[in-house]
Amino acid sequence: MKYQLALAVLALAAFAYGQDAGSDMKKAGSEMKDAAKDTGHATKTAAKKTGHATKKAAEKTADATTDAAKDTGHATAKAADKTEDATEGAAKKTGHFVKKGAKKTAHATKKAAEKTADAVK
Repeated sequence: MKYQLALAVLALAAFAYGQDAGSDMKKAGSEMKDAAKDTGHATKTAAKKTGHATKKAAEKTADATTDAAKDTGHATAKAADKTEDATEGAAKKTGHFVKKGAKKTAHATKKAAEKTADAVK
């Protein structure tokens, strides 16, 4: 009887061990399935966050480009005004010197004509 009892205990132990291995396999499969779900969720979340960050970066780039264009337009207008003022000033100076030169030429021509007239007399 002791022998039969020992065999029964050993058989039950093997049966119990077999159930543990099977349940471990099921548990491992379930854990793999959960891990795959978590990975898929994390990937989806990362994609959403990346898309959001890309959209924000595009908006900031557009704003910066708009600001730069406005600043460039303002600077160009300012430069055009300064160029206009400088050109106007240069034209006035040129006109002044032309007028002055014309007066000197007219005066010199008049004197030369008077000298020629005196010499002819």
